[in-house]
Amino acid sequence: MTPKNRYEMFKRFKLHNPKPTTELIFCKPFELLIAVMLSAQATDVSVNKATNKLFPIANTPEKILSLGEEQLKSYIKTIGLFNTKAKNILKTCNILIERYSSQVPDHREALESLPGVGRKTANVVLNTAFGQDTIAVDTHIFRVSNRTGLAKGKTPLAVELKLLEVIPKVFRKEAHHWLILHGRYTCTARNPKCGHCLIRDLCEFPNKTNF
Repeated sequence: MTPKNRYEMFKRFKLHNPKPTTELIFCKPFELLIAVMLSAQATDVSVNKATNKLFPIANTPEKILSLGEEQLKSYIKTIGLFNTKAKNILKTCNILIERYSSQVPDHREALESLPGVGRKTANVVLNTAFGQDTIAVDTHIFRVSNRTGLAKGKTPLAVELKLLEVIPKVFRKEAHHWLILHGRYTCTARNPKCGHCLIRDLCEFPNKTNF
């Protein structure tokens, strides 16, 4: 994809959705961190259903620790891998209290040192909670980037680095959300809705559909 077409692509995304954000419901960085940790191999809808019950009861590291593992599991048991996630959340809460005065750190190295927090989770928190120009490459962004020709790569990291290289800086902070939403609702894995696509004429995918 040419630089001109990349610019036009994000210009259209911005016109269509000027202020995109995550579909996870949160009120502060700690809630976002927990929600993103829970979202691995789970839908945002399922996470929101769980945190809607959890956060009114426990939305600080201290309060979640006070629940204990079994009670925490009772709130998140509808989410995949909840046993492992509960253990990681409790360990993360301990570290936040001991090392960061119960605050979520705003730099990658500290975030990635937390149990259950990898590069993708760190990128979501850095971007959404702290406004940094990071891009968390999930399955949607990986697919959209390769399919459209925006930023081709064989691994999520390769796509992430390419996106940071080619996306105009003026669009970089919101790019993560635009690409996820586009992949979730338009450029779907099966039967992409090319007939209703904002960027159909810019996309390099050869097998476009008509619906």
